[in-house]
Order: sequence, then structure tokens, then C-alpha cells
Amino acid sequence: MFKKILKSYDYSLIAAMVMLSLFGLIMIYSASMVSAVQYYNLGSSEYYYKKQIINLFVAGFVFIMAAIFPYKALLSKKILVPMVGLSLLGLLGIFVLGHTAGNAQSWYHFGSSSLQPSEFVKLAVIVYLAAAYAKKQSYINQFNKGAAPPIVYLILVCGLVAVQPDFGTAAIIFLIGGTIILCSGMNLRNLLRLAVMGLAASIPVLLLLGGKIFTQKKIDRFLVFFHSPFADESGSGYQMSNSLIAIGSGGLKGLGLGQGVQKLGYLTDGHTDFIMAVIAEELGVFGVGFVILCLSYIVLRGIYIGLRCKDPFGSLLAIGISGMIGIQSFINIGGVSGVIPLTGVPLPFVSYGGSSLVQLAISMGILVNVSMFVRFEKVYKNKDEEVVADMSPQPKNGFLQNRRG
Repeated sequence: MFKKILKSYDYSLIAAMVMLSLFGLIMIYSASMVSAVQYYNLGSSEYYYKKQIINLFVAGFVFIMAAIFPYKALLSKKILVPMVGLSLLGLLGIFVLGHTAGNAQSWYHFGSSSLQPSEFVKLAVIVYLAAAYAKKQSYINQFNKGAAPPIVYLILVCGLVAVQPDFGTAAIIFLIGGTIILCSGMNLRNLLRLAVMGLAASIPVLLLLGGKIFTQKKIDRFLVFFHSPFADESGSGYQMSNSLIAIGSGGLKGLGLGQGVQKLGYLTDGHTDFIMAVIAEELGVFGVGFVILCLSYIVLRGIYIGLRCKDPFGSLLAIGISGMIGIQSFINIGGVSGVIPLTGVPLPFVSYGGSSLVQLAISMGILVNVSMFVRFEKVYKNKDEEVVADMSPQPKNGFLQNRRG
């Protein structure tokens, strides 16, 4: 049995995640070796590189734990209720004990380490909505009883994240929730009613807290998007203009690993939100293509697992996790390249950050576990049923017919 379980794991998904994480480790060192000393005054060019190695070890451990933990156990109220409670408590506690960085009060600091609860809230939203709508399949089109209750948690979480203010993460969480709701099986009428309900709930929040959510810095990012960042190259368009210069300088092959210019004091967040710009400058189209190919494989493979899974909970989990990775990747790459307004979110598996990497590792562990159950039930369970059928006594007529054949 143990060997059958091991054979059922999706090792292609694991390989894509490992390759992206190791590639990200290399690029984090290249992107931060100058800024760690000159800009952040950390005293060592290897500071972020060494911390990311520790993050990778932690991520590897939690991935293994999540991969062997049966995903169906997440349906238990003993897990769901504390998960929802801790997610709300973590977001509320930020306003009392949180640390402000980058104009957002989004982190808890523990010595030299930090924790961003909104990263783990993404996973909590996926698990909760998947569990809620999986349990409500028999009456999901009854709006008051089936469709509406779970969205209250989604709106509350998005509001708490937005007022930190972290509009980019709030948008990602909202889109993740929307993806699960769209795939939950409810009819179009209820989907439209939920959209109206969400819009109605957001209006008073925007009226009361709009000034805190849409700070001048965020407004400037939208203005930079609609105008050329080079119009205010030393002001609001500074990061965006240097990002575009880095992307344009790389060309097909890039300048070479470690040979980038923009990281030398120009692109100060090259190891976090703008790591794709550093990859484009140093490794060109080939480096960017490698990252997009691996991320696309994980997303498409996750959707495929969700479509194959017969269990509604497992299916929504797989779609929610793959949707989260796809949405966040698009927002990061789109923002860095100027396709959409810049929001400042990390690139999955590649950017520096412990909270993001650990949360993604847990999510991938759950996805791999869903995939394992799908494959195990399809291959080995069906085979065992065929063996039992072959060993069972057959009617004489059937036996004679087989002999004659």
C-alpha cells in the first residue's frame, strides 16, 4: 500500500516547484548582493540569500507534512473553525501589534524575522470556501442558505487586508474567492446576486476608509500606469521606469547572470516584487520564459487535477490553489512590465519572502495530496476491483461462453 501511495504522487508538480524555488534562490542572491549592503545597510551581500535558504528548509518541511496529510481531514470543524478564527485574529492583531513597512502595516516582527498573516489568509480562504461550497452542493442554488453565507467571510477578510493598506493582496484574495465561487456549481442568477452583494458591501467601506486604502502612493501608481513612468522618472515613476529599463536591456539572451546594472542602486526591490525585471535583464527572454513555463505548468496541472477529481472539496481546493498561483503571477508580471497598474506582490516561488514561500509550500502540498488521491483511486482502486471481480465465482453459462470463445 505504501509503495502504491508513493507511486501516485505527482512528481512533475514537485519538480516544477523545486526548480522555481532553486532558480529563485540564485536570482535573489544576484538581485540583492549590492542593495543588501548599499541600500539596506545589512553588512553582508549574502544576507537575503542565507535567509532564503532557511525559508526553503522550512518550506520543504511543511510541504512534506501537507503532502502526506489527507486533504479530506480539512473538512473537519476541529480544523476549519480554528483556521477561520486565527485568520481573522491575525488580521485584527496587525492593527495593534503590526509593523509598518512600505507604507503598509502588514507584518508581525519577531526579532530579525517577520510574518505576514495575509499570505496565510489566502490559503484559509481557499480551504474555507472549498469546504463550505462542497458541503452545500445539494442546496447550493438556495441563495440564503447555500450561496450567500460563505461570502461574508470573504468580504470581511478583503476589507481587513485592504485597510492595512494592502490593496494588491486584498485584490488577490477577492479574485481567489471569485474563482472558487465561479467553479462551485451555483447557477448564473446566484452568481449575479453575489456580485451585487459584494458591490453593495464595498461601497460603505470605500466611503468610510477610502482615504486609508487609496493612499497617495497608490494613486500615483495608477497615474503612472495611465501616463509614461518616464514623465516623473525620479518621483512616482522611479521603480517602474527602472523596471522597464531592466527588461528592455536584457534582450534575448540577457547581460549574463550577475551582470545586471539596474540592481546597482537603481532597482532597490529587485529581490522581492521586481525580481522578474532582474531575471529579464540578466537572463533575457530565456530566463523569463523558463519562469513563465514552470508557473504555467503548475497552474494548468492544478486545474487538470481539479477537473479529474470527483470529490467536490478536492476539486475546489485544486482549482483554488492553482488559481491563486496564476492570479498572483499575472499581477506580479503584469505590474513589473507595465501591463497593469503596479501593486507590489511577490512572484510565487521566486521572490524573496518567508511567509509567501511557506504558504505556497503548504498549498502545493495540499494540491499534490489531492492529485495523489485522484491517481490512487483511478489506477490502483480500479485494478483492485478488477482483481476481485476476476477472483469471484462466475456463472456456469459465462464460463462455458468463455471456453467456447
